[in-house]
Amino acid sequence: MAVKAIGTWVGGFYQTGRRDVGSWSSGAGAAARPNWRLEVSRAEGRLECAGVCVKPVEDVKSVEDEDLSSACPSSEVAGGAGNGGAEEQPRRLNRDLPKPLSLTDLTVSSHGSNVRVAYQGSPGAFSEAAALKAYPQCVAVPCEQFEVAFKAVELWLVDKAVLPIENSVGGSIHRNYDLLLCHRLHIVGEVQMAVNHCLMALPGVQKEELKRILSHPQALAQCEIALGKLGVIRETVDDTALAAQLVASNGLKDAGAIASARAAEIYGLKIVDETIQDTSENITRFLILAREPIIPRTDRPFKTSVVFTLEEGPGVLFKALAVFAVRSINLTKIESRPQRKRPLRVVDDSNYGTAKYFDYLFYIDFEASMAEPRAQNALAHLQEIATFLRVLGSYPMDTSSL
Repeated sequence: MAVKAIGTWVGGFYQTGRRDVGSWSSGAGAAARPNWRLEVSRAEGRLECAGVCVKPVEDVKSVEDEDLSSACPSSEVAGGAGNGGAEEQPRRLNRDLPKPLSLTDLTVSSHGSNVRVAYQGSPGAFSEAAALKAYPQCVAVPCEQFEVAFKAVELWLVDKAVLPIENSVGGSIHRNYDLLLCHRLHIVGEVQMAVNHCLMALPGVQKEELKRILSHPQALAQCEIALGKLGVIRETVDDTALAAQLVASNGLKDAGAIASARAAEIYGLKIVDETIQDTSENITRFLILAREPIIPRTDRPFKTSVVFTLEEGPGVLFKALAVFAVRSINLTKIESRPQRKRPLRVVDDSNYGTAKYFDYLFYIDFEASMAEPRAQNALAHLQEIATFLRVLGSYPMDTSSL
């Protein structure tokens, strides 16, 4: 099933105007009744949607053409070569585990009947657990980097991707916000999951014998109090499960890892302490990404995510947020990110010299479905103020228990 792009599109919905509340801008389009619709055809057997409304087009190119070479490379762990002539500890062999996809693997697409879901990290990562929570019967496909997971979906190597976007302790995952704008994937769902960090080591090693701890930077930051009491050296790697794998495969007797209980089971490590995070209610929110958007509904709670830019001026952001307030739409998240290609805007309209401002992208999540007229009217209103607007997805809220 294919959706043909017609007229002006915002997230797959055709918009010709609105007339539900007053407008801050004048023009012929502001007086028209909103008319959002989907035009569907079955020519290609799949659903496609432009999902973007742009003023001007050049702004999209400046963001989309961003060089993605800044993705974090795989980390190396100093001192991980082994323990000399020390006897190798018994541990589970991991040669049967799936090898994480790398950028060089993104050449051939092949997948079976099961849903294939990409996640960043190694088997045993928290992202894998989130993928299995979203799709219990899926084939979870590990990827080395966030960007690889995005491209795996685009190249039909996998059907979906489940990636973290924010944590209740560590805050937003900024890299994934940037990648959302660089790629044309759609948010089709979310998963919220409680994160329980465990300290693990080789069998027979006591917690007091550990001199250094390996883990992802976010995990290390979330366990600051426990690590401070141990007085150990912190070493960062690309994901928590990789830390457990490195300790096990290299037989590191002086090193421990912070990872999930499943990672300890997979790599044959012993948990020496659990629930070591600073805050017991440590929640990570994941986004589910797909090539096609889902059709919004009103029979269950929905959330919609958008990104937009604004002109510089007093009260402009207030006006942009007010389009949701006047319609009683609750905002659940607002995030600002500087535009990398055009970080500064120069304004010279005073007698006191030239002013320089950061040029920002604003990401907003709000509790409403794009099938609701109030959400359609709010975005039509926002379009009158914004210089760039794109709907990233309208998707069911995760209301399941943690």
